[in-house]
Amino acid sequence: MNRILKSLASKETRDYFMSTHFWGPIANWGIPIAAIADINRDPMFISGKMTIALCLYSAMFMRFSLKVQPRNLLLFACHFTNEGAQLTQGYRFINYHYLGGKKNEEQ
Repeated sequence: MNRILKSLASKETRDYFMSTHFWGPIANWGIPIAAIADINRDPMFISGKMTIALCLYSAMFMRFSLKVQPRNLLLFACHFTNEGAQLTQGYRFINYHYLGGKKNEEQ
């Protein structure tokens, strides 16, 4: 237990928690959390253009998070989660607008 407390109190740990390497991904978690929360909402409100933009954004930053030194796995996890959430929203958008979901709802 003493070893864990020493590790948490170390300068390296404090430097990590006070860096953009930590706070950047934490701030980014709002995007996938919002997308996951919207999965049960009506697909009529999904923006196809924004969903595509967020898919591309997350794909680029997943690659960036692995190429930057040191690797930022917290950023990778955030964008991996967002990619899955946005692909789900994209499927819902396509299903609703182009595969008959809208017509089935009207009947």
